[in-house]
Amino acid sequence: MAEPTPSETPSTDALEPTLREYPARSVSGWGPLLLAAVLILGGLLVGTWGVLQLTGDGPLGLVMLVGGIVALLVGLVLAMGLTAVAPKEAQVIQVLGKYVGTVRTDGLQWVNPLSYPRQKVSVRIRNHETSTLKVNDLSGNPIEIAAVVVWQVTDTAEATFGVDDFVQFVNTQSETAVRHIANGYAYDVAEGEGLTLRDNADEITEKLTREIADRVDAAGVRVIESRITHLAYAPEIAGAMLRRQQAGAVVAARQQIVEGSVGMVEMALNRLAEDDVVDLDEERKAAMVSNLLVVLCADRDAQPVVNSGSLYQ
Repeated sequence: MAEPTPSETPSTDALEPTLREYPARSVSGWGPLLLAAVLILGGLLVGTWGVLQLTGDGPLGLVMLVGGIVALLVGLVLAMGLTAVAPKEAQVIQVLGKYVGTVRTDGLQWVNPLSYPRQKVSVRIRNHETSTLKVNDLSGNPIEIAAVVVWQVTDTAEATFGVDDFVQFVNTQSETAVRHIANGYAYDVAEGEGLTLRDNADEITEKLTREIADRVDAAGVRVIESRITHLAYAPEIAGAMLRRQQAGAVVAARQQIVEGSVGMVEMALNRLAEDDVVDLDEERKAAMVSNLLVVLCADRDAQPVVNSGSLYQ
């Protein structure tokens, strides 16, 4: 018989259908609790009375003993079905290894006494903060990054049976997603084009949230949000990158100063010409422009030289 081709091979989803959560059959546990208490206490009393009557003539003592034992066993079986469900908590119910539903109603509940084990699953909102990870960004520079992930279990059946440990699964997949996001983007705009980790935090965290949500969907978990809590260059290159950023800031500041100075010089020349304050030839205009630029662009305050002669001496 020929082996099936890849296209004919059944997919994993076809072989193992996803197990979804559905409500288990349960009732309020106060009635069964009262009945179980009456049966247990009554069975103990009747059984004890039957033991005392065994020495007498007649089957009454034996009947009372057997009836007391039966009542005691029935009461114990009823008590086995009692389970307490805390607020924002669910209990996954299994009967002989088969999933039969989830109890989400808080308070004392009564379920099938044969439902063992009963696994408690918290559906409260949780936080997971990843450790500080050392990864390479898109440009290959080593950086340190950490994030916090806010998540919640929405499907208790998938969380229990879909993965071995859904808490550890979420933690591992969150760190994997953080590493993948950090590898796909540059730290800042000087290293690459498009989105950067430092300048586009909102867009990056939105992509991070979607990626984590896709990764943990198999565990029945909903990712509410994620945020990058730590982002920095690795210590071995932090000094060099800081100097580069400082140099870029100095260049940008100088560029702005020069642009402003040129505008002020142009405005001064135009005002002198319009108001007919002084008539300067091209050489004197050039000297004036040079002096104004020196004064406006200098790092220190200019020291004026008073000319006691004429303009041309």
